[in-house]
Amino acid sequence: MIYDYVIQEEASFRKSINVSEGWDWSFWEHIKRSTLYKNSQFERDNENRDKRPFRNIIRPILNIQYRTEGFDVKDIEIYADNSEIYYKSFIIRKYHDDWALENAVDNFIDNLVESYIDYGGVLVKDTDPMPEVVNLRTIAFCDQTDILSGPFAIKHQFSPQQLRDMEKNGWGNPKKGATIDIETLITLADKEKKNDFQKNLTPGKYIEIYELHGWFPDKEGKEFNQEIHIIAFYKNQNDQKMGVTLFAAKEPKLPFKFLSRDKIQGRALGFGGIEELFESQVWTNYSEIQIREMLELASKVFFKTTDQRFKTRNQLVNADNGQIFDLQQGTDISQIDTIPRNLIIFENAIRKWEEHANRIGAAGEVLQGEPPTAGTPFKSLETQIIEAKSLHKWRQGKIASFVEEIYRDWIIPRISKEITKGKKFLSELSSEEIIELADKIVDRKVFEIQKEDVLNGELPQDSKLLEQKIRTKFLKGGNKRFFELLKNELKDTPLKIKTNIAGRQKNLALLTDKVVNVLRQFLATPQIRQDPEMIKLLNVILESSGMSPIIFGAAPAMAAQQPSSATLPLKEFSDKTFTK
Repeated sequence: MIYDYVIQEEASFRKSINVSEGWDWSFWEHIKRSTLYKNSQFERDNENRDKRPFRNIIRPILNIQYRTEGFDVKDIEIYADNSEIYYKSFIIRKYHDDWALENAVDNFIDNLVESYIDYGGVLVKDTDPMPEVVNLRTIAFCDQTDILSGPFAIKHQFSPQQLRDMEKNGWGNPKKGATIDIETLITLADKEKKNDFQKNLTPGKYIEIYELHGWFPDKEGKEFNQEIHIIAFYKNQNDQKMGVTLFAAKEPKLPFKFLSRDKIQGRALGFGGIEELFESQVWTNYSEIQIREMLELASKVFFKTTDQRFKTRNQLVNADNGQIFDLQQGTDISQIDTIPRNLIIFENAIRKWEEHANRIGAAGEVLQGEPPTAGTPFKSLETQIIEAKSLHKWRQGKIASFVEEIYRDWIIPRISKEITKGKKFLSELSSEEIIELADKIVDRKVFEIQKEDVLNGELPQDSKLLEQKIRTKFLKGGNKRFFELLKNELKDTPLKIKTNIAGRQKNLALLTDKVVNVLRQFLATPQIRQDPEMIKLLNVILESSGMSPIIFGAAPAMAAQQPSSATLPLKEFSDKTFTK
């Protein structure tokens, strides 16, 4: 019975598996511990916090990894994979920008990156219109060696209204395998909540729903099929747990994809960003607790005396400042030394563990925004930044490839269908896009006007004047423009995707410094741009610095048409090339 299977698997899911000799690991325990540490919570006795400080060294490192390994929607480029209509890729990209904003693709990428870093893996489900990242805390059970290799279940907490909204997907329909309708389940869950004091601690009414995927035998037990089951449980009058089905059907293909971080053979999740800091966090907390105990002892004042009757005759707590006490002859009183002389040992230990955590998490001082040591050369600092980001860039590339796969298999087919329906949308253009679009429109408009003049038997108007007039009018329209895709305009047009993350992590200050240096050189030695051999060297310098030669109007092809020793001025070259 499917209900007994779910109950048994969920109970055994908390048991550990053996990853390697001497190493036991639990998916459930891993997720729990990672969540607690990220949110400054101890694994035990969390209610006793007044004497147990939690010095969280994990969050700052995670924040660095989120920033350096994630990317934006603008780094995702969709284009028409057809040479004849490639020029329409511009409007396809602008439509994708509008679609991505409407469907919160940026939030999807952020959630994907966060799960990948935090837990060592990310599970994505194909949903319409936008895939969703499965919160690994909601996994009721799975194969702890490979999450997608066996049956697994996701536990949802639905409100009554959320559950009613699922009726459009066939939930509660007997024709879709349901053994109970949604309203009856809501009534049973509400009755159970009223009879359960613990559930009354929360004001909302939430119903636990299990979404089960896997290969299961048919009624005769002869054939296995990939299936989905949506089930729930309630307690009957005898307090027995009863299972019911809201939906059951065959699945043509498992609608999930999984990406592992720093994969570990023998377990479902890779080495997580929080997990790699477990030890550092534990020993940092230990040292902080010891320091707290020493400081509490140091804050107290104790006395010792050889006068046995001093305490009965005097109360130091109520004594005035400077008060004199009488002691018996031959006795003395003095303060007990409670100075925490070992304090520095634990402070050094905390510092070492934090340094260790920063090394493991690739979160050096440069990435944390710490100012460099006085006298550090600028080039040395630039090299440190590049090296500090290298590990994060490697992981970012893996995430980008995973997102490309999701786009190819799930998102692009949907976008293709939407485009063929015809769309009109408003988009905001960058200055570079405005100039690019203006050039194309000006060329087309000038050609159309001059052609019309010729057809009317008139002399064509001056091209320069027309270009200036049309360009001025177009630029007055601002950077927000309406675009329209006609119905079936891009029908059967294959679309492809690429993620352009190479320049995302550029340090704007460093890039600006490079541009300024090039500009200064241009102003100081303008003859550079007139020498093809110098242009070749300039292009190499620009490309090695991560900048495009096009920005500065460099033209390597120009040099290829001249002998290696030529230094023909640009004007003469232009005259010879175009005045034939």
